[in-house]
Order: sequence, then structure tokens, then C-alpha cells
Amino acid sequence: MLVGHTRPDKQLHNKPLFSSRRERRLWGWTLAVVAAIYSTLGLAATLAEFLRNRGLFDDLFVLGLILIGAAILAQGLMWRPRGIEIVVTLGIVAIYLLVFARMAIPEERTHLIEYGVVAVFVNEALTERASQGRHVPVPALLAVLATAMVGLLDECIQAFLPNRVFDYRDILFNGLAAVMAVAASVALAWARRWRNRNRPK
Repeated sequence: MLVGHTRPDKQLHNKPLFSSRRERRLWGWTLAVVAAIYSTLGLAATLAEFLRNRGLFDDLFVLGLILIGAAILAQGLMWRPRGIEIVVTLGIVAIYLLVFARMAIPEERTHLIEYGVVAVFVNEALTERASQGRHVPVPALLAVLATAMVGLLDECIQAFLPNRVFDYRDILFNGLAAVMAVAASVALAWARRWRNRNRPK
């Protein structure tokens, strides 16, 4: 055996868990959001009723949408969208507004926000991992499946809580949130690549 050479399996075991600092940070944010969702399961119904009785539920929901829109706008100003990116962004906003308008129950809308955020973080983390040379087959699909599993566990926990119920519709809403958020991320990434490819030299 040659001195100084390491076996391939040893090199595999010596690889760090995260491919980059950005990936580690993204998984950290994902864990924080999931922990926040799970930690409020026992209080969510009580809090929703408290806010609804004081007429604050819809106001806080609109405020949440404004904050998300502001975050998207701030991110957009960082990479200066043009042409196709603006069209794709407006299309995504229109789809979200249509879906929100068709949801009569405010709690259903919160699923789209909560699990949309989880899906975006998971997708970004997996995409970053793949870009660093790690094997990640179809990051977008894995992100949707992982987010759906987190949502399923959410509903399973609720089945054991006295003031919550297991609801199949919520599982569907969680999955829908993941599909919409990841599709939006993929569409924006495609638009950015298309613009860079067709940029005048």
C-alpha cells in the first residue's frame, strides 16, 4: 500500500455533514421555522380564537403578507430583476393571490405561508448542497416530499392534542404549499438563468 494515500471509503467518512456554511445556515433556519410551527400547535387554536374575537386575525394575516412581499422586494432589489424575471414574479404573485382568495378559512391560508417558507428553505439547502458537488437527486422534488412529511408529522401530533384534530385537508394544504413555493423558486431560478444566458455581451 502506498504511503500518503487514503482509501475512498475513508475520504467519504471524512466529508463534513454540510457542504458549505450557507447550507448549514439554511438547515438552521429550516429547523427554526419547523420548531416554531410545532411549538405553537397547542396554542394555535386558542391564539386564533383570541385574535378573531378582537378582529385582529385578518389584519395580522395581511401584515404577514406585506412583510413577505417586502422581503421578496428586498431580495429582488439585490439581484435587480429585469424582463422575464419580472414577468415570472408577477405571475407567481397573481397565482398566490388567486389561491388565497379561494380559501375561505383564514387558518387554511396560514398553511400556505408556514409550509411555503419551510419548502423554500429546504429547496435552497438541497440546491446549495448539489451545487457544491454532493449527490442530491432532483432537489426540488426532495424538497416537496420533505416538506410534506413535516406537514404530515404536524397533523399526527395534532391527533394527540386535546384541542386539535387530525385533518386530511390540512395535509393537502401543506403539500400544496410545498409545491407552490418550490415551483415559484424553480421558476425564478430558471428566469434568472435565462436572462444571464441571453444577456448582451
